[in-house]
Amino acid sequence: MSNKLLLVDGNSLLFRSFHGIALLTNSKGMYTNAIFGFTRVLNKLIEKQQPTHILVAFDAGKTTFRHSTYEAYKGGRSKTPSELKEQFVPMRNLLDAYKIKWYELPNYEADDIIGTLSSEADRQGIETIILTGDRDLTQLVSEHVTVFYTTNKKGQDFEEYTIPFMQEKYELTPKQIIDMKGLMGDKSDNIPGVPKIGEKTAIKLLKEYESVENLYEHIDELKQSKMKDNLIEYKEDALMSKALATIETNAPIDVSIKDAVWDKDFDRSALVEMYKTLEFKSLLKDETFSTSPLTAAAEDKGYEDSYNTNVNSLNFDKLKEDSPLYIYIEHIEDRYIHKSPLAIALSDGEQVVITKFEHIRQHDELCSLLKDESIEKYVYDAKKVYVMFEQHDVTVKNITMDAMLGGFLLDPSVKVEGMSQLLHQLQLVTIPSEDEFYGKGKSRTVPDQDVLNQYISQKINALMECIPTVVDKLNEQQQLELLKELELPLSKVLASMEVRGIHVDVNTLHSMQSEIQHRIDDIKDEIYSLAGEEFNINSVKELGVILFEKLELPVIKKTKTGYSTAADVLTKLEDKHDIVKHILNYRILSKLQSTYVEGLQNEIYEDGKIHTRFNQTLAQTGRLSSLDPNLQNIPIRLEEGRLIRKAFKPFNDDYVLVALDYSQIELRVLAHITQDEHLIETFNNGGDIHTETARKVFNLADDTEVDSNLRRQAKAVNFGIVYGISDYGLSENLNIPRKQAKTFIDNYLKVYPNIQKYMDQVILDAKRNGYVETLLNRRRYIPEINSRNFHQRSFAERTAMNTPIQGTAADIIKMAMVKYDAQDFEDRYSAYLLLQIHDELIFEVHRDDVEAFYQDVKQLMENAYPLDVPLLVDGSYGESWYDTK
Repeated sequence: MSNKLLLVDGNSLLFRSFHGIALLTNSKGMYTNAIFGFTRVLNKLIEKQQPTHILVAFDAGKTTFRHSTYEAYKGGRSKTPSELKEQFVPMRNLLDAYKIKWYELPNYEADDIIGTLSSEADRQGIETIILTGDRDLTQLVSEHVTVFYTTNKKGQDFEEYTIPFMQEKYELTPKQIIDMKGLMGDKSDNIPGVPKIGEKTAIKLLKEYESVENLYEHIDELKQSKMKDNLIEYKEDALMSKALATIETNAPIDVSIKDAVWDKDFDRSALVEMYKTLEFKSLLKDETFSTSPLTAAAEDKGYEDSYNTNVNSLNFDKLKEDSPLYIYIEHIEDRYIHKSPLAIALSDGEQVVITKFEHIRQHDELCSLLKDESIEKYVYDAKKVYVMFEQHDVTVKNITMDAMLGGFLLDPSVKVEGMSQLLHQLQLVTIPSEDEFYGKGKSRTVPDQDVLNQYISQKINALMECIPTVVDKLNEQQQLELLKELELPLSKVLASMEVRGIHVDVNTLHSMQSEIQHRIDDIKDEIYSLAGEEFNINSVKELGVILFEKLELPVIKKTKTGYSTAADVLTKLEDKHDIVKHILNYRILSKLQSTYVEGLQNEIYEDGKIHTRFNQTLAQTGRLSSLDPNLQNIPIRLEEGRLIRKAFKPFNDDYVLVALDYSQIELRVLAHITQDEHLIETFNNGGDIHTETARKVFNLADDTEVDSNLRRQAKAVNFGIVYGISDYGLSENLNIPRKQAKTFIDNYLKVYPNIQKYMDQVILDAKRNGYVETLLNRRRYIPEINSRNFHQRSFAERTAMNTPIQGTAADIIKMAMVKYDAQDFEDRYSAYLLLQIHDELIFEVHRDDVEAFYQDVKQLMENAYPLDVPLLVDGSYGESWYDTK
C-alpha cells in the first residue's frame, strides 16, 4: 500500500466546529462541541481516505514572525471564547489517544508546519491531503497535494482543491493565490492589500500580469484610473500583503513525515476512555468504526451508553416497585399546541431512552405504566407534558413533581423556562441553554440526531439531579404543599384548557374589522379637518409639529428628538383642543384593529379555535398570564373593545358561555390580612366598600348621598392602596393635584388604621427577610428593599405591600380551578372550563345544565379559601363572551 499523508489544520477545524455546532457539555460541565465536531470530521476523512500518515498542526500562540513585518497582522480578530479555549488541551489529549501526531512551533502558524511538511511530501511524490477551513492553504496545492476545504459550518462537507479545480474556479495557479491576497488583502487576517481591489479585479489583473511584482513592472501600461492611483500609492502594502499571505515551506520544524506514521490497528482502549470522559457515546456506534476493534474494546470495557432509542431497555419491574418515571419533552418552539416535539426522554433513574410518541404508542407496557396512578412521574414543565401526551393520544397520570414549577416557587424572579437556568439557580453543574445549543433567530437550527440526543440526555440527567435539591429547598421554605396541592394540579387543568381552546367566529371579526375601519377613516377625516391639512398621524414628529407649532398647544414634555405625544401628555391636553380627543380615539381604535380584530384572526387554528397558552412561571405575584394570543389584555374600556368578545362563542348552538367573576377579591383579602375592623364590618354586612370608603374619607354624614364622582375617587384609592399607589400615581389616575391625592391617601389610612400598621409591618419584614409571602406561602424576593437609591427602595416597598394581597388573590382563583377539576364538574354537567381572565373564569355549558351548574360553581368559588370576610362571586351567561356581562 502506497503512503498517503493527512495534514490537519487543527485551529481552523476546531474553530469551524465550535461555531458550527451548538454548545455542548458533558455531565461535569466541560464544553465539548468543538472537540466533537473535530473528531467526527476526522473520523469521516480517515474512513474515506485511509491515510498511512497523519499529523495535526496547531498554532503555538498569537505572535508569529509575521508580526515583526506587520504588527497589526490578525489584529482585528475577536478574543477566543473561553468555551473554546478550554477545549484545546482535551483535543490534544484525544489525539494522543488516537496515536495521532500533533505539533506546534513557537513563532510559526499551523499553516507553516503544514506548508513545510506538504512540500517535503510533494518532493517525495507522496499523496497528501490537507484538511482545513482556511482557503489560504490552497496555495499549497500541487500534483500530489489536494486541499480538502470544509464548506459548511459543521465542517462535514468538503471542496477538493486540485490544480484543475483551481484553474476552473479562479483561472489561477495555486501560487497565484498569494498574489491575489497581496492585491485584495484578507480582512480575517487583517492583511491590508490595496483599497478598492476585490477578488474579481485581482484575478483579472493576475490573468494578464501573472504576479504582483510583474504588475508593478508594467504599472505604466494601465489606464489612468482610481484603481491605478491606489496601486501606485499602496505598492508597499501590496508587496507586504503578499509576503504576509505566503505560507512558509521551510519552517525550522523538528518533525518529519516519518513521525506522522499512523497505525489504524492501534490499541483503542485509551480512546474509549476519552470518549467516555467526553461522553461521545454516539461516536462509539459510528459506522466509521463499525468493523474496527473500537466497538469490541468498548464492549470489553462494559461501556454503557447514557441513552438509546430502545424503550425495552427501561427496567419496567423497577418502575412497578418503587421508582418514579422521569419524563422530559424537548420542544424548542414556544407555541407547542398542535405541534410535535423533537423527542421524548424517559428514564427509570438509570437508563435513559430517547424516543418519539409513535414508538410509545406501540409499546403497550409503557402506555400502561404512563397511566398507572401508582407510579409517580417526575417532569420538567408538567403542563407541556400533559398537552403533548394528550395531543398524541397517550395518557399520562400522577405527575407528582415538576422541577420547573418547583424552581419558580423557590424564586419567582428567576426565569426557569429552560433547564440550564434552573441548574444555574440551584448552583448545580450547568448545561448549555437552548439559545446556546440551537442558536437564535435565523441561525436557530436543529443539529444532527446524535448531537441532539446527547443534549436531551444531558437534560433528563440534569432533571434527575436537580429534583432532590428542589424538594429539599421547598421543604425548607415550607412550599412543598403549595407545589403539590396547588401548582401541580393546576398544570393539569391548564393543559386541558389549552388543548380544548375556545371557538372564535371569524365572520364576526371580519364584520367588526370593516366597521372599525370606517370609524378610523371618519376620525382621520375629522383630525385632518381640525388640523387644516393631511399628515401622518402615526408620525410622532409630524403630529408634534401640528399640535405644538401649528395649533400652539402648550408643550408639556420634550424628548431628545422633539415633542412628546405620549398618551399621558395628550390626556392632559384633551380640554385644550378637540383634535386631541380624536387622536386618542384614533390610536385606541388602530391598536384594537391591528392587535386584536386582525391579530386574532391570525391566531385561529384549523379547528376554528384559539388555543392560548397559560404561563404559570411569569408573574412574580403568582398570577397566570395568557400568551399567543394574550386574551387577558383585550381592552374593554371602549365599547369597541368589549365588542371583540362577541366573536368568542360556544362550539355549537346547544351551549352557552358562562362567566363567573370574583367581586373585589383583593380588597377582601386586604381586609382579612390587615384585620381592619371597618373593612371587615363593611364586607360582612354586605355594604358597598367604595361608598363606605367615600363616606369615611370625605367625612360625609350617613344620610348624605355619595355621588358617582366621589365613589369613583374612593374606588381609585381603595384599589390604589392594594397596588401600593403613591400620591403622584393617584393624582395622575384621578387628574387631581398631587397634594389633594396625598390628602385622600392620608385620610384613608386614618380611617383604616390597621392598613397602615400592615404596610409598616410588611416593609419591616421584607427588609429583615428579603422577601414577602402570600397566605399560602408563595414567596417573592425583594432585594431592592434595602437599596440606598430612593426610587428603587420606594418601588420595592410598594411591591412588598401589594404582593401578599395580589398573590393571595391569585392563589384563591387557582385553588377554585383545582377544586373545580377535583369535583368532576365536567362529568356531572356538560361543561368545560375554557379561560381564566384575572379574577374571572369562563365556561362552556350545555343550555340544559346552566342554572344548576352556575349555582354549584358559584358556591365552590365562594368557598375556595376561608377568609374572615365572605368571598362574593358574580356572573351571568349568554350566546357569546360579550353577552356574559
